[in-house]
Amino acid sequence: ILNMVTTLGALVDKGLEASKLCETLQQRLSEAEQLSKNLPRRPRVYFEEWHEPMISGIGWASELITLAGGDDVFSELATKHGAKERIIADGAEVIARAPDIIIGSWCGRKFQPEHVRTRPGWQAIPAVRDDQLHEIKSADILAPGPTAITRGLVQLSGIVQRWASTA
Repeated sequence: ILNMVTTLGALVDKGLEASKLCETLQQRLSEAEQLSKNLPRRPRVYFEEWHEPMISGIGWASELITLAGGDDVFSELATKHGAKERIIADGAEVIARAPDIIIGSWCGRKFQPEHVRTRPGWQAIPAVRDDQLHEIKSADILAPGPTAITRGLVQLSGIVQRWASTA
């Protein structure tokens, strides 16, 4: 995200403004990372970008989860750019990874926790059992721009911090 801000700023002859924005964004990233160092334990987080088929989060969403203090349970898929490459074919894979928090960000569609709760076997997942099902609107986190940091990361940090206060 920071590289793209710098590149775009240079392309439109706004390098100084882009540099200042990058400094502000980097400060927010650092603040979130610092806050996460005080967690008693890092929660396991499943980020669901789409529900049918289930698609895990893209790279920058995974990076933001890490900065907020969580561990993306499908981090190995986050490096795949195409959504088809991040499809989770079997819900048993999510059950086995036992996320503490589930984040739904269904690309322009409202996340429905009830839909997640009623998936076969998912009642065994700590996030479902403990009602740690949260939505972050796709406009706030799924676009690889400043908003992912100014809105998405802020929400992720809040969710992780609230989870930590009850864990």
